[in-house]
Amino acid sequence: MNKPFYNSPVLTTWRQAAGQDWPAYVEHDFVKGLADGTLPAEAFQRYLIQDYIFLVHFTRAWAMAVVKSESLEEMKIAAATVDALVNQEMQLHVQTCLKAGISEEQLYSAAEAIENLTYTRFVMDAGLSGDFLDLITALSPCVFGYGEIGLLTQRLAQADTPYQEWIDTYSSEDYQNLCFTVAEMIENSCKARLGDDPVKSVRMPALCKRFHTATKLEASFWEMGLKGSKW
Repeated sequence: MNKPFYNSPVLTTWRQAAGQDWPAYVEHDFVKGLADGTLPAEAFQRYLIQDYIFLVHFTRAWAMAVVKSESLEEMKIAAATVDALVNQEMQLHVQTCLKAGISEEQLYSAAEAIENLTYTRFVMDAGLSGDFLDLITALSPCVFGYGEIGLLTQRLAQADTPYQEWIDTYSSEDYQNLCFTVAEMIENSCKARLGDDPVKSVRMPALCKRFHTATKLEASFWEMGLKGSKW
């Protein structure tokens, strides 16, 4: 993408810092399989189960963002994201898994894959050991990666793909608007803490590194869904 990523200079800088690991994530074979319908059903179910567990921790991380917030804007967006995760995105997983005979109780009690454990604890550690920017940077590859993946899969989707409901969720106007809202918040949050030109801040390389690491962990999550956990 040559245009600013979700109209955000900070996000564009983070995305560029991830190098080829960004397309390795958003154009992963798992993602392509969603679009053309060739992803095996068992791989999708494995992903859904692990992603449900991931979303539990992801929601906790966004709840931590409420605590770490230093403005009403940050607090409102973080709180709204918690609500959307609990009452909308997690329910998509529950409904899809129910169709496959997997109950919500089974989802919640499923064993956590090492790839899931590594990623979610990385995010939680960012929030526990750092400030709001550390946490939101670690969360960003998931938020904006799924936004880009939603648009990509919608563009490439075959008419008979069984994953159209998943694709519709992340390509939807609601989800894309969420990405722009969070991107605007990130810009404002960085300026408030790092100055009017946060990209040139001495702290930016460390934030880029955190974003890059989270991007690689996202790609490993797709790999786990496609091939199974290494554990």
